[in-house]
Amino acid sequence: MDPLASGAQDLAGQVDRLAQRLRSLSDVRLARSLPPHASAAAAAHALAQRLSDVSARLEGAPSRPVPRLHDLAVGDQVAVTGHDLVAAAGAADPARAVDVQALVAGASVACRDLAAAL
Repeated sequence: MDPLASGAQDLAGQVDRLAQRLRSLSDVRLARSLPPHASAAAAAHALAQRLSDVSARLEGAPSRPVPRLHDLAVGDQVAVTGHDLVAAAGAADPARAVDVQALVAGASVACRDLAAAL
């Protein structure tokens, strides 16, 4: 398996695990402070925005704001934006493989870091 596909699979797994973890948290746990963010939900929303921004960059599209919904929706937002990024990475120009691989790896690390902080 090529490194880009492997990285995309790793990211998909990270996104799925993180989204499930976020979905399992109560609204009270999501509202708890998670510096430098005001709450765990705010940190997850910031990650969803980052995933969306990277996806847009890979697609050559402008960034799209991820709406700030109820805290309990943040797991779904991470799932959607993360899977959009995986799809964008899979459709990216092979000539940009090194750039895509670095962006995917960074997103995967950000997912792991947030999961560890929860």
